[in-house]
Amino acid sequence: MAVPPVYFERRKVIDRQEVLEKIIASYEQYYDINRETPVEPFAAEATFKSHGEEYFLIRSAKITEMDSSETAFFADMDSLDAPAYDALVDKVWDETLKRADPKPDHRNSDGILVIITDSIDGETKKKIKKTRRYKSYRFMLWGWSELRVIAYELSSGKAVCNRQGSILKELFANISVKGL
Repeated sequence: MAVPPVYFERRKVIDRQEVLEKIIASYEQYYDINRETPVEPFAAEATFKSHGEEYFLIRSAKITEMDSSETAFFADMDSLDAPAYDALVDKVWDETLKRADPKPDHRNSDGILVIITDSIDGETKKKIKKTRRYKSYRFMLWGWSELRVIAYELSSGKAVCNRQGSILKELFANISVKGL
């Protein structure tokens, strides 16, 4: 007799690698994915850059232009505790500021930290929710940088994020509802 598959909240039990691949695949349409040489200790990174211009009637009558960029870092961990979380956040924030190019037409350079883990301890969940990293350049005249964080816990099937990362929850809602 064959053993039936194990289900968790109406979906198959999945491992971290499957979730990570699903999340990275959702970024592939608009971001440049780097799996070969990501910054250590991350499994992959994704970069998005955008340049926009506004004109008045003709191209030579330029009103404004702006540059925007986002870099997402993907971490795959067995369990997430406070020291490991702090190290990941510090690394992402340092890389975000290093890659920012503040100038008059710079709008934003944001960092995104996506963590896939089997378990997150209670203290770290509170820390994730309270995380806030923000920097403005020349009183926001030259743009800003902020950090979005989301951690997906496989054991509970729930995502924990900071306030700026709440827009990323939809990404994980698709995994919870549709499965893999």
